[in-house]
Amino acid sequence: MSTENDRAASGRVPLPPARRHSLLCGPIPLDWLVTAAQLPGRSLHAGIALWYAAGLTQSSSVSFSNTSSLLFGLDRNAKYRALGWLERAGLIAVERKLGRAPLITILTRDSKP
Repeated sequence: MSTENDRAASGRVPLPPARRHSLLCGPIPLDWLVTAAQLPGRSLHAGIALWYAAGLTQSSSVSFSNTSSLLFGLDRNAKYRALGWLERAGLIAVERKLGRAPLITILTRDSKP
């Protein structure tokens, strides 16, 4: 059993109860992940964040705010660069509206025309 001193010594901070049991929902197509991993920057981080949000909402279309992207280590600029690379690779479709978080649709082989 871990004590407060053990946690302080290890440098680990316990997660809040709501996030302790959060899981990445799948299945996530391996070819999708491989393509995202080969893109520059934090494209894979953004991709995993999008799949996580899709699992929470049980929808392939998700709103991707700056706040939600921070959980995965993406600042505003890194998020927009990564979304551009994922979009050009054909992994996502982005609907942009001025002053709003972009609406992202995750594209898979089954969903592509």
